[in-house]
Amino acid sequence: MTAGGTGSAAAGALPARTLGRGRVPVTALGLGAAAIAGLYEEVGDDEAAAAVEAAWDAGVRYFDTAPHYGLGLSERRLGAVLGTKDRDSYTLSTKVGRVLDPYDGGGDDLAHGFAGPATHRRRWDFSRDGVRRSLEDSLTRLGTDRVDLVLLHDPDGHEEPAFREAYPALEELRSQGVVRAIGAGMNQSRMLTRFLTDTDVDAVLCAGRYTLLEQGALEALLPAAGARGRSVIVGGVFNSGLLAAPAPGATYDYAPAPGEVLRRAERLREATEAHGVPLRRAALRFPFGHPSVASVLVGARSADQVRDAVAQYRGPVPGALWDGLRAQGLLSGDVPVPTGGEA
Repeated sequence: MTAGGTGSAAAGALPARTLGRGRVPVTALGLGAAAIAGLYEEVGDDEAAAAVEAAWDAGVRYFDTAPHYGLGLSERRLGAVLGTKDRDSYTLSTKVGRVLDPYDGGGDDLAHGFAGPATHRRRWDFSRDGVRRSLEDSLTRLGTDRVDLVLLHDPDGHEEPAFREAYPALEELRSQGVVRAIGAGMNQSRMLTRFLTDTDVDAVLCAGRYTLLEQGALEALLPAAGARGRSVIVGGVFNSGLLAAPAPGATYDYAPAPGEVLRRAERLREATEAHGVPLRRAALRFPFGHPSVASVLVGARSADQVRDAVAQYRGPVPGALWDGLRAQGLLSGDVPVPTGGEA
């Protein structure tokens, strides 16, 4: 594979690209492992394992997790399945910025969005020592000796410590060969753009800001990535659920969708279905219209959801669909769109 380019793939395999100018490959679809840790509702061990196995069987070879997801449960569950696979055959990313401290006060973790017991407390820590401790703890939970990509996780309220302390710590780990690629993952594009312009990250993970519903990342983030040969991993392509199934009560940015946003999503669904394309298929394929997008992360809590996501990704999307969205004012004329075939 060439840096930033499309790699060769066996028949039936998902296309792959390398991150930035480095040598870390990611498949076009990656599995975001928050859902298997009980995001919103409880997920059993067997169901979580089946989801990861289904992703593997479908050709997914990029897996993303974080200590935040279920207080380490995501990392433990993901590691249990990936531990049965050849470590050189997949790419694994996790995140730093939250350290987990043991807690025996009882209760649940629903305040943070996860249906499970509150076995730990999250503590923000973007110091050098915090980054190293977080990574070491993650390796233990994952049951592996290395991860390929480490991302600073949600440093929104910790901008200066993230740039002054945490980023240099990641750069040091990369130079030592402890990790192969570094970056940041956030639900905003402004600070991610700063990471692209002011540091030497390999990639950034942008969640929810480059979707069929909204394209704020196109203003500065994606141009900055393209100008510097860096990669963007896109998460939240369904805007936390709304674009998967627009209906009253559907979530947008992890809260009930406002009426105006819901109506726009319903118009998008009507427009895509007029071309025989489910909205979730168009939403999955849309980000690949930009050449800097290396992978789209899909969150799934079951094997059926994984299989559906891969099937939707592989399904046909006629060029007339994008033209129709532009004609209805649902997509600006300057937004790049996919052009035939798989991403």
